[in-house]
Amino acid sequence: MMHRLLQFPYEWEWHMLHAKRPAVSGLSRRKKDGARHAEAQREDRAAFADEAELDVRQAHPEYASWLQDVEGCEHNQISVSELPGGEPVLQGTLMFQASEDNGDIQPLHFRVTRGKLVTYQHDMRLSLRLQLDPWNEKLHRCRTAPEALFVMLGSILETFHAGLDRFETRLGELELRMSRHNKTGLMNVIFERRYELLHWSHLFIPMKEIQGAAKEAFLEELTDQEEFKRMELRMDRVQNLLNHYAMEIDTLLMMDDAISNFRGNDIMKTLTIFTALFMPATVIGAVWGMNFDQIPWAQERWGFITVSGVIVVTTLLIYWWLWRKGWTGDLLNGRSRGDIVSASRLEPSEADRIERAAGGDEPMLPRRSRAPVRTKTTVTTPDGGGEDPPPLPSRSSR
Repeated sequence: MMHRLLQFPYEWEWHMLHAKRPAVSGLSRRKKDGARHAEAQREDRAAFADEAELDVRQAHPEYASWLQDVEGCEHNQISVSELPGGEPVLQGTLMFQASEDNGDIQPLHFRVTRGKLVTYQHDMRLSLRLQLDPWNEKLHRCRTAPEALFVMLGSILETFHAGLDRFETRLGELELRMSRHNKTGLMNVIFERRYELLHWSHLFIPMKEIQGAAKEAFLEELTDQEEFKRMELRMDRVQNLLNHYAMEIDTLLMMDDAISNFRGNDIMKTLTIFTALFMPATVIGAVWGMNFDQIPWAQERWGFITVSGVIVVTTLLIYWWLWRKGWTGDLLNGRSRGDIVSASRLEPSEADRIERAAGGDEPMLPRRSRAPVRTKTTVTTPDGGGEDPPPLPSRSSR
């Protein structure tokens, strides 16, 4: 195990522990030799782990129990406890994404007290990133080790933000495709975006847990520090983004479900109408197609024309009855983009009426109900009396 100690101006320490990789003697060309080589590597890792635990136990006995607990842990766990004397300690394992690859998930084992930050990793990319600006400068400004932990979490969130930006781009492309060409295959793409959002939410939950556990452990000593406040604001921003993206995906799912139901209803309605329209032809064809010797109008000269006329007339009567009931709707008329009425295609008077109603000048009433109000006038007669004028003729009498 490699152990590196970093000391900072405010007298807190960072102990970086890294598992040493076993030396590779060479690669075998045969499968049997490759399997033996892999087995030898696993044995070497186990031997190095035992040796590392022994070295740390001798040099830092207070870390031995913690290292034994986190060795081989590949799931999120956070705990708050106290050392002898009442000093709080925050420790656990955080699974984070180390690169743009969603499968590149690495564990970060940490143990934090007021004056010491201990990290144990198999991957050194995060440690190397923290030694570059601006993270190195932020670490030098930290007053305590818990504040430095949140600088580390801020570095992890940089990859998180980059992933969410890529997710937002793909989500925008999905919304555009859905608005232009809503096909059946888009449902699979929506589910892919949903699973991707679940992936980021799963990575974000333990960070929120660390935030709450740090408040529990260090109280106002941590909450008044700059990096903790900055990290809280950043986490709130990420949480708002996740909530907003979840709402957008749920809206897309509801829209797709509504469109599917609408199309299914149209299909069933259309099939029902066509079944009803062709029912007379089916029934008459079945009856007149029976194998009997005596069939009415079978031997007549105008029998075929008569039966065909009965079929046509009956079909038209059924269609007229369906249309009269209003059951055909617009299925037989078709739909086009021109059927959508926009504000620019309204009549000038109609557009002005909508604009005035939106501005609050007058109430928004249906067009038919806004008929001119007829005032009652009185005609004066020569004798000084008054009488009502004769009623105006109706439209039917004009």
